[in-house]
Amino acid sequence: MNKEGSWEECMESGSSITMSPDRAKAQSLLDTAVGRNAFLGEHEVRENNANYLFEGYYSSVLEMLHALLILQGYKVANHICLGYYLRDVLNKNNLFRLFDDCRLKRNALTYYGRKMDFAVAKKAIASTQKLADELNVIIGDKR
Repeated sequence: MNKEGSWEECMESGSSITMSPDRAKAQSLLDTAVGRNAFLGEHEVRENNANYLFEGYYSSVLEMLHALLILQGYKVANHICLGYYLRDVLNKNNLFRLFDDCRLKRNALTYYGRKMDFAVAKKAIASTQKLADELNVIIGDKR
């Protein structure tokens, strides 16, 4: 279980470390996220696929977050510290809350087999899409 409660604690614990920025690796992750989102966008959200689409969109958000941090010279070992970067370094508390809600939903789905009902899954997909849009802007500003 993660004991970190802030970006500073992520750095102190070694869950987040500094490294040399790697533009090629970041670009590769962004390209993967774009391709994944394009693929997912070809599928209509239905009751029988909404949870799977959410997982895919969440993976894209992770790729984008990792790319952002790689561009800034960080490597992060867990999802919660990615969120703390949004909250504590970028001062994007609204994005942190959105990401953390998606992270918890994804964990329930992945680790506990708790499928979301259709309405919740549709809302979670919309949240991941909003996160991706916001991250595109942030990443564009950091390049």
